[in-house]
Amino acid sequence: MAVSYLSVAMGSWRAFLSLHPGQSPEEIVAAFGRTYLFTILCFFIVSGWLYFALFESSRWQATLGKKIIGLRVADLGGNRVTFGRASGRFFGGRLLAHVPFIGSLYIAVDCICAGLTSRKQALHDMFSGCLVLRKNEGLLYRK
Repeated sequence: MAVSYLSVAMGSWRAFLSLHPGQSPEEIVAAFGRTYLFTILCFFIVSGWLYFALFESSRWQATLGKKIIGLRVADLGGNRVTFGRASGRFFGGRLLAHVPFIGSLYIAVDCICAGLTSRKQALHDMFSGCLVLRKNEGLLYRK
């Protein structure tokens, strides 16, 4: 919805009406303009970062999805993470996963690490010093 408001505010809503299947990326960039596309990209990065970092560092310690399935994000001591640590978790994982080619490789290695490491940490959890635990679960390992 925010993209709709942004396209009206920036005057690029007419470009949506001219889209058709098979258009090349160059045609799409020409129709919308680099400024609009860059602004949309920044909007999605910032909103995604704030969603994950604010929820995971909140008293919930989880995004809505994690909360529903009974998971929480904690530091290595089992405590609530800071906004900075939750931000590091986002930028070390979710954002990196969207980089062309490197992102695909990163996701594969990230999933393998989560399945094979003793603390069940994905790479972005190791980078940021975080754990994903069941809601009422304490630490499952000793340092």
